[in-house]
Amino acid sequence: MQVKETQNEGLKRGYQFTLPAADLAATVDAKLKEAQPEVEMKGFRKGKVPMAMLKKQFGPRILGDAMQEAIDGALKKHLDESGDRPATQPKVEMQNGETWKEGDDVVVNVSYEALPPIPEVDLSSLTLEKLTVPAEEAAINEALENLAKSAQSFEDRKKGSKAKDGDQVVIDFKGFVDGEAFEGGEAQDYPLVLGSNSFIPGFEDQLVGAKDGDDVTVNVKFPEEYGAPHLAGKDATFECKVKAVKSPAEAQIDDELAKKFGAEDLDALKKQIAGRLEQEYAGAARAILKRSLLDQLDEKVKFDLPESLVEAEAHQIAHQLWHEENPEVHDHNHGSIEPTDEHKKLAERRVRLGLLLAEIGQKAEVTVTDQEMTQAVLRAARQYPGQERAFFEFVQQNQAVQQQLRAPIFEDKVVDHIAEQAKVEEKTVTKEELEKAVEALDEL
Repeated sequence: MQVKETQNEGLKRGYQFTLPAADLAATVDAKLKEAQPEVEMKGFRKGKVPMAMLKKQFGPRILGDAMQEAIDGALKKHLDESGDRPATQPKVEMQNGETWKEGDDVVVNVSYEALPPIPEVDLSSLTLEKLTVPAEEAAINEALENLAKSAQSFEDRKKGSKAKDGDQVVIDFKGFVDGEAFEGGEAQDYPLVLGSNSFIPGFEDQLVGAKDGDDVTVNVKFPEEYGAPHLAGKDATFECKVKAVKSPAEAQIDDELAKKFGAEDLDALKKQIAGRLEQEYAGAARAILKRSLLDQLDEKVKFDLPESLVEAEAHQIAHQLWHEENPEVHDHNHGSIEPTDEHKKLAERRVRLGLLLAEIGQKAEVTVTDQEMTQAVLRAARQYPGQERAFFEFVQQNQAVQQQLRAPIFEDKVVDHIAEQAKVEEKTVTKEELEKAVEALDEL
């Protein structure tokens, strides 16, 4: 195989591989001779089929296989010798593909962008701030009050009392559209909290002032974007029977409340809440530390970037942001979305940091364990209740999905490794100061 360089500009590489026809023919003959003893054909004993007939019967397929093996082998040898790491799959085109015939040399053009050499970075020169937020009494009490509200109970009001906002009414109802009852529009003994906005807009308002035993006709209109298309935008009438009017009972923050949430007593529940709050604060503090770490790396390390990776990342960013701005579009049947200069700038940062973190992780021998991958798959599977087994099988058969799950784990472990080498100062702050720091991240 003869190799000639055709391009070496920046990270772009181009080569022309030429496989002489004589070498290709010799490879085909060798493969046919190797297979000949095992070949059986009508009219001939096993192993006695003439070479000419073997070549006529199997030659074209073996020729194609030999050509592919030769090109793949030459490309692998070239990459091993040059040390190049293609940023994306190399483009391989047969120069004389349309006119090539057996007996001609095979000429193949190969092009790719090489990954750039990644400069060393002194990780000890990074200065990071690790924020710590203790769970304050006020935050714990606020969480307890929210739990009490969620465990709220209702007690019967005095006979004849009119329902008011915040009360619970127990009703039987049946809905009609165009005079016909519709599926899913009927229920008995339904507990509805007025003002909860859990029903169609306007429904709950018409039950304010109702008393136990009242029959109330509720007239509403389904929203234009209602989940059931056959009801969307339709006028509806609900015949309601009020069977009880109840007022909210003030929940007591005590040991009984704690037991409702699986704690032994109130002190134990407070400790659980404190632990959960501090875990949430730690997650936010980590995000702040990680942003600072990435910002400093982005500032310190500069190198050439493969245009193909930057372009692909910019298109992905533009596409993702477009869908966030147009949430009503769930498919991809839309026009081309061209990245802006801002998208390209962000793409350059992501590609640069991605390559840098990958290099640092590789040198530090950072790996993602099977256990960590299993936990990631389990977390992702929770998004598909009832279809977990199908999701597991899908992940096992899809390398791209496995990489999507593995990448953030690898990145977090590399960030941890870098933080261990950096100068880290711990600082205790309030919840409000932490929230301001998180808000600042979104503004960048």
